[in-house]
Amino acid sequence: MLEVPRSRPFACEAMSEAELVAGARRRERGAFRVIMQRHNQGLFRVARSIVADEAEAEDILQESYVRAFAALDGFRGASSLLTWLTRIVVNEARGRLRRRRRATVELDQVETAQAAGAAVVAFPGGQAMDDPEAAIARAQIRLLIERAIDALPEPFRLVFILREVQECSVEETAELTGIRPETVKTRLHRARRLLRLALNETLASTMHETFPFLGRRCERITAAVLDRLVPLQGWEPGPG
Repeated sequence: MLEVPRSRPFACEAMSEAELVAGARRRERGAFRVIMQRHNQGLFRVARSIVADEAEAEDILQESYVRAFAALDGFRGASSLLTWLTRIVVNEARGRLRRRRRATVELDQVETAQAAGAAVVAFPGGQAMDDPEAAIARAQIRLLIERAIDALPEPFRLVFILREVQECSVEETAELTGIRPETVKTRLHRARRLLRLALNETLASTMHETFPFLGRRCERITAAVLDRLVPLQGWEPGPG
């Protein structure tokens, strides 16, 4: 039985891309692990931008890694490893969409299922906030944006994720999607426009709920004002 060599757990984390590829070709477990850790989030976003389903995107990612690692000897380094992996993910995800459509599922049923079952993509956040109200508000804003992205048609959604979230160049996006750079720019422009329209409609319907003055903030201000009124009104100190 062939023994698969294992690299030291932390030795691979500082490796360059070329070193990781070489290690993976030697079947070093640590190299495989670091490659996946470095690219999991970005590749997951790409898969999900196509199929709009978290569980299926995870399955696509796993299948893509298996395919990629099996074909690693064919990676020549003409593009980055991320670009190569992204192309595999795009092909796998789009292949699933084609098989889904061949199963004679009506498009409106697919869109309904996506809207009902789409999960939240955990986009990277900024600094942690101690204020629960601020954290809730931030989560609600993120959810609005994610739902608007989910509602984009798949060709626009994929371009938007690659350009705006993954920060791929126009040329990289064109290479990954198999379209012309001019088409990338057009689709990105239309995606932004559709997002603005969707967010404007959502915000307009919820504007009356903006800047709520409830919870701890309301209690804090009320208590402070009452405390200041005690000597002015001749009240007894304490709650009331």
